[in-house]
Amino acid sequence: MSVLPFLRIYAPLNAVLAAPGLLAVAALTTPNLSGRSRLALIALLAVIWGAYLLQMAATLLKHWAGDLRDRTPAIAIDVLAVLVPLAAFLLDGTPDWSLYCGVWLLKPLRDSTFFPVLGRVLANEARNLIGVTTLFGVVLFGVALAAYVIERDIQPEKFGSIPEAMWWAVVTLSTTGYGDDIPQTFAGRVLAGAVMMTGIGIFALWAGILASGFYQEIRREDFVRNWQLVAGVPLFQKLGPAVLVEIVRALRPRNLPAGAVICRSGETGDRMFFVVEGRVSVATPNPVELGPGAFFGEMALISGEPRSATVNAATAVSLLSLHAADFQMLCSSSPEIAEIIRQTALERRGAAPMA
Repeated sequence: MSVLPFLRIYAPLNAVLAAPGLLAVAALTTPNLSGRSRLALIALLAVIWGAYLLQMAATLLKHWAGDLRDRTPAIAIDVLAVLVPLAAFLLDGTPDWSLYCGVWLLKPLRDSTFFPVLGRVLANEARNLIGVTTLFGVVLFGVALAAYVIERDIQPEKFGSIPEAMWWAVVTLSTTGYGDDIPQTFAGRVLAGAVMMTGIGIFALWAGILASGFYQEIRREDFVRNWQLVAGVPLFQKLGPAVLVEIVRALRPRNLPAGAVICRSGETGDRMFFVVEGRVSVATPNPVELGPGAFFGEMALISGEPRSATVNAATAVSLLSLHAADFQMLCSSSPEIAEIIRQTALERRGAAPMA
């Protein structure tokens, strides 16, 4: 029997259970905690540990059944969340064993899709990031050297060596400026001002590289997903790659639950829709259902009149929407597709309203 339903029950509980568990760990470090409160917190940790034990068992069973692929991080996190607190409880023998439950910090990250994206961004931007990091290291050592030369005679206890001066260089480059080490000479303060401005520039470079990398990665994922959706619409399968790229850029995916209203009768139509998955219901005197590959809403774009029918999602539905300006672009770049849409619109006008 598949354990997938079991996993689906426990997977959303990772963050829900981790939060009270970590709060309990923090509360157990409070001085003068009563014995009853301590027992209650330990019982809470035991319950959470038991839930994670069940999740680990389900994950391992699914892995051994061959149904779980490319989930090594999830398996590792499940195992650590169970074995680390257990080993601490059995082997440590001190009140600090509960601190090992801090490994549950990893549980909310178990099913996160952010970290694979972060990994790809770091890999793609590695050359630029290494370049900026190298620049940071060069500036850090150079600044520490200059501060040592300028301030060593006046503040030997703080700038008496380059390693000691590096602490000041780090906090100044990061513009944190704790204030524990302050240059006393005029040259030292000029150096500090220049270092602060340099630090702002270096951190701006890091932020800009990462922001650009995330933008490119998200844009790439969106393009691939939209391409797959567009390829599933029979109407677009005749298009050449160049035209299809333009269509992918123009179409916008939209997922709606069953019963959701897609468009209403009487409203201004500014887009048409293509059904990728699921079915939609067109509220006409004789209701019509449209399935994957069908399209609707083109009447309002062709005639400029308000929508003539309300369309609802009969099931959970995946749609692609095409705005009016992009519709005109599609008609000009692909006359055969435009002709199919116009012929379908004329047939629907003669039969029944179709939004």
